[in-house]
Amino acid sequence: MPSERTGYAPWSLTREAGVQSATVDGTIKVPQNIQPVLDTGFVDEKGDWKGVKSSDEQFTIDVTHEAVANGATVLSPQRADHDFIDMTGFSDLFIAIKVTNTGNCAIRAIMGPDTNTFANLTPVNGAAAIRVIPVEGTDAFETAVDDAAENLTADVWNILFIQSRLTDQKMMQFQITNNSGGNSDITFAYLRMV
Repeated sequence: MPSERTGYAPWSLTREAGVQSATVDGTIKVPQNIQPVLDTGFVDEKGDWKGVKSSDEQFTIDVTHEAVANGATVLSPQRADHDFIDMTGFSDLFIAIKVTNTGNCAIRAIMGPDTNTFANLTPVNGAAAIRVIPVEGTDAFETAVDDAAENLTADVWNILFIQSRLTDQKMMQFQITNNSGGNSDITFAYLRMV
């Protein structure tokens, strides 16, 4: 049950000392209750509502690249309705890769595809490695994700965690090269984290 108490306003000590010419009341009402607050977003400088992002609850699973030859490269995600990952408002990323032939795959985060815009910029340098300056005080760009030989186990989801390297990247894909020594089906999935 809410309650109130009376406290002295800091600007009115002279009134409380007996000076009757003060122009403000010497007391203020201080609410004494607990109230839950829910932050659902904000209104930006243009007056547009921006909701607070929350982590994805489930992986977004891409369609399978079938019978990818040894040495061949595929791009994921590739679905017609969703052919890139938008990390705007997200800091971390889980990727998962399921292959049908155990062995190495090269995994690289790239810009693209060039048929989409990066904010309002088009065309972008599609299939170019995403470049970042990862540490404060470092002045050289480096490739954000470039794993030349990740050993993947067949017929299970190989789940990899990318922390902070792709924060707020607006448009990207993953370039996956099959280096397993034989043909392999490759399925890709991702889950974004705030």
